[in-house]
Amino acid sequence: MSRFRLQPTHSQERVLLQHCAHARLVWNLAVEQHAFWTPGRRAAPGFTEQCRQLTQARAESPWLAAGSVIVQQQALTDFARAMANFFAKTHRRPSWRRRGRGEGFRIVAVKTGDVRRVSRKVGEVKVPKVGWVRFRWSRAVADGVKSYRVTRDRAGRWHVAFALAPGTGDMVGVDRGVVVSAALSTGELLNAPTLRGTEKARLLRLQRKLARAQRGSNRRGKVKTAIAKLKTRETDRRRDWVEKTSTQLAREFDLIAVEDLKITNMTRSAKGSRTAPGRGVRQKAGLNRGILANGWGQLVARLEQKAPGRVVKVDPRHTSQRCSACGVVDRGARESQAVFRCRSCGFACNADVNAALNIRFAAGHAVTARGGPPLGEPVNREPQRDLLSL
Repeated sequence: MSRFRLQPTHSQERVLLQHCAHARLVWNLAVEQHAFWTPGRRAAPGFTEQCRQLTQARAESPWLAAGSVIVQQQALTDFARAMANFFAKTHRRPSWRRRGRGEGFRIVAVKTGDVRRVSRKVGEVKVPKVGWVRFRWSRAVADGVKSYRVTRDRAGRWHVAFALAPGTGDMVGVDRGVVVSAALSTGELLNAPTLRGTEKARLLRLQRKLARAQRGSNRRGKVKTAIAKLKTRETDRRRDWVEKTSTQLAREFDLIAVEDLKITNMTRSAKGSRTAPGRGVRQKAGLNRGILANGWGQLVARLEQKAPGRVVKVDPRHTSQRCSACGVVDRGARESQAVFRCRSCGFACNADVNAALNIRFAAGHAVTARGGPPLGEPVNREPQRDLLSL
C-alpha cells in the first residue's frame, strides 16, 4: 500500500467530509444493529439485508441520497469483514466511530485510468461525486491498483493510500524482538530507527535538568518542551519505519505470519503495590521501553490494514526454542541473543531468523488446515464483487 498526501480544493474538501460522515453513519448503524444481538435470539441482519436497508434509507433521506452509494456500501462491506474477523477471533469486536477520529472511506473496483500522473510531482485520483483530486506524487504508483482509501488526520490533512494485491504466492515469517525489531524468515534483520548518540546524550541532560527545575516554573516548561520535541522526533522516525516496512512486506508477500503476542500484558508494569511490591522493576521497565520503542503493535496493525486477510497470527510458544531444521525443542540451543545452535542436528543460524522460520512453518500449517492453499502456492484472489449488483 502506497500513501500520498492529497491536495483537495475547498469545494472538494466539503464533499470529502460528507463522504466521511456518510461512511461513519452507515458504520455506526451497522454496529448498533449488532451491539444488542445475543445468541439464541433473532439473528442480526447480514450484509445483503443491510444493503437493502441502505437503499430504503437513501430513498427516505435526501442528505444520505446526495452522497455516493459506493462509499456507503463499502462501509457495510468493511463492517462485514470486521465481524468475520471478530468471529474468527483474530480481531476485536467492531466499535463505534467518532467524529474527528479515524475519518475516511474506501473505494474499490478502481478502473484503469482513475489514477494518473499530471506532472513530475503531481498526480490525480478520481473520487466519486468529487472528480479529479490532486495528490503529491512522492513516489511511483504501481500498476494494477485495486482500491484506495482516503483518510483525514486530526491536523486536517488528507491522504490517499493505494492498495495492491501482489499475487506472488510467497509467505514470510516475522519475528519481533527488542535487539532486532523485525527478523524475516528470508534472513533480513530490520531495526527501527531511534535517537542518535548525540540526541540521546542531550535527552539525558534535559531529563537531569528537568529533575532539578522547580515545579511550575518557566524553566521547567521550556525543558519539558525540549524533551517533547526529541521524543516526537523519535516517534516520527519509528512511524516512518513502520510505514515503509509494512508496505514492503504487503507488496512482496501474499501471506505474512507473526506471533500472536499480547503486547498490553507484556508491557504491564511490575512495580506491584506497597504491600506486595514487584521484583526486577527496573529491568521490567527497561524491557517495556524496548518493546514499545520497536513498534511491535504498530507494525502488525499497519500490516493488517495494508494486507487485509493476509496476516496470519500463530502461537508464540517455543518459536525461539525450536530448531527450524529438525523441529526439536531445546531451551539450551539458544546460546546467546543472536546465536542458535541445535544440539540434535547441529543446525546453526541467527536466533531471530530461526524463530521467524518457525513462525512461517506454523503459519503454513494453519493456512492449510483452514482450507487455504498449500505453502508456496499462490493465494487465489478473486476480484471483489460489485456492490451495486446486489
